[in-house]
Amino acid sequence: MKTQQRVGAGPGRGLAAALGATVCAAVFTAAALPGTAWAAGESPYGFDGGAQPIKGAATSLDARPLTAGQSYRDSIKKDGKLYYRVDLGTQENAYVSVVAVPKAGGAAEYGDGITVTLQDGSGAQCGYQDSSFASATFTRPITAYAHRTIEPDRSTCQQAGAYYVLVERTSKAASPPDDWQLEIRYVPEPGVTQNGPTELPENWPSSSPPPPVGGPQKRQGGTGFHDATSLRQGEWRADIEPGQTLFYRVPVDWGQQVFATAELGSSPTGATGYVPNALVLSLDNPARGHVDQNTVSYDGKPATLALDPHRPVAFENRYSSHSTTNALRFAGWYHLSATLSPEIVKEYGDRPVQLTLRVNVTGTPKAGPAYAGDAGPFQVTADDRDAAASGASGDEAGTNDGMVVVAAAGIGAGTVLLAGLGVWSFAGRRRAARDAARGGPGGPQDGPSPFGPPPPAW
Repeated sequence: MKTQQRVGAGPGRGLAAALGATVCAAVFTAAALPGTAWAAGESPYGFDGGAQPIKGAATSLDARPLTAGQSYRDSIKKDGKLYYRVDLGTQENAYVSVVAVPKAGGAAEYGDGITVTLQDGSGAQCGYQDSSFASATFTRPITAYAHRTIEPDRSTCQQAGAYYVLVERTSKAASPPDDWQLEIRYVPEPGVTQNGPTELPENWPSSSPPPPVGGPQKRQGGTGFHDATSLRQGEWRADIEPGQTLFYRVPVDWGQQVFATAELGSSPTGATGYVPNALVLSLDNPARGHVDQNTVSYDGKPATLALDPHRPVAFENRYSSHSTTNALRFAGWYHLSATLSPEIVKEYGDRPVQLTLRVNVTGTPKAGPAYAGDAGPFQVTADDRDAAASGASGDEAGTNDGMVVVAAAGIGAGTVLLAGLGVWSFAGRRRAARDAARGGPGGPQDGPSPFGPPPPAW
């Protein structure tokens, strides 16, 4: 899936019992939010539990606004077009990502996919990206984003006002007619107080590093971006089922490069049936913009694929006309997702296949841009490095969606406090269970952390 893009969130006991019941209800309501759809027979993708429903409009003037940091859910029909709105100032860069989620395990036509475009009020195109299933013609979550970038000496898309997000689903006549679910997110990036370089260096480390040492450690992937399992440099083992997509995230700081390979283990039954494009490995940036992907076929023997080497993460990458380099424009959590073809069932049966991910993060962290505000997700913090070492999922390491739901329900302050404690306790038990399933709270240390201390401001 190559992409195209334009550069461009007593009485006391009675009261305690009542509050405790409310806490339990809130906790289990949070546990039953979207993201547990597998049991309901829908897509196994783990949607953000705090996502709000929204209905995309047929025209730009009817588009409903998106709030920064808030996730949304919608659906799109075959050959559908939907509009949303974002209101922008003159300083911030803006990113709107869309994760398209068809029913898992289905067939797709070559070229089926989505295009996300950001336009200003005159219809001028600020930026776009399209993603498709390409040669791996089976359905799975795919993502694309559009952005408005503040650039020196550019006049288009630099003004304050209403901007419109257009989401288009591209299909062939033979494509399945089912609606696709959408997860939508708008994230701003602060402007900078001083401009840095805009030219990319001619030379950069383009050779792949040796595989990480220490041996494999168990770390099962998440079901979506929201609960993606955190990884640091190392070798990680998981079980992946036919048609399943596993999500991981890796903190990559300014000046660093991420390298990833994926290997399918040999068939335990000795079967040798050939499955083309059996495994897809994708890389997406912190704004959920697509960076790169690769596939490998499988015939019962060990099969390995690697993502191509790419430039280190740098602010000036955003001025590149190369789509992959352009997407490596900020620090933060980079996401890896691995999907196993449902065609595996025909040759090897409906059983999990062993998957190994090998992740390298190279380079010394450098100073980032002098942002005019909080860098938000576009940075690597000490907490991020701790989460990567422990294997915490995104929802465990970030804000707890259960708290958002409780607060939105308008429950009193005392109940909110108790609900927070309840959710915290629930999350702690879940984290302990996940750690046990992953083989412990973290893998072996491969020497000093490759991330080092946080760098000074640019």
